[in-house]
Amino acid sequence: MFRVVCLNGLIVSLGAFPSIRVLHRGNIVDDVVEGALQMSERFGELAGQVERMEQRMMCKDEQIAFAERALRLRYPDPASSGMEPSQLLTCRRTEDLGGNLWIALNKVEENLLRGGLSRRSAGGRLTRSRRISSIREDVRIHSRLWDLATEVLAA
Repeated sequence: MFRVVCLNGLIVSLGAFPSIRVLHRGNIVDDVVEGALQMSERFGELAGQVERMEQRMMCKDEQIAFAERALRLRYPDPASSGMEPSQLLTCRRTEDLGGNLWIALNKVEENLLRGGLSRRSAGGRLTRSRRISSIREDVRIHSRLWDLATEVLAA
């Protein structure tokens, strides 16, 4: 998914967009083409989900609740994170102004993964949250954020 200003690295969960595996034996070209066609059929569904997220307006309390759940993805004990969920709703770009689910997802995702937010360390020192640099952790959090957003859509 590309944004107007930047590529935010959005990753959907495997449930929303399952992987296609091709065995490296036999006629793999046909298998690869078939897999690519299967994947391309899912793009329309994903675009529909994004449209529904854009149409789903969220009041401030709903946004905070979403951010609280997202904060737990990175910090299982949010109290020890030294951060407030509302910090994840900080807008870094004018494109992120607004109150729909898609915008909330993008703000939370960027702030949670890129870091740079002020927080109190366990020792009480003022520090900044760190960027996620582990690919595995990046994919895990991205996927779970997508799942959280689709749960909000389903509610």
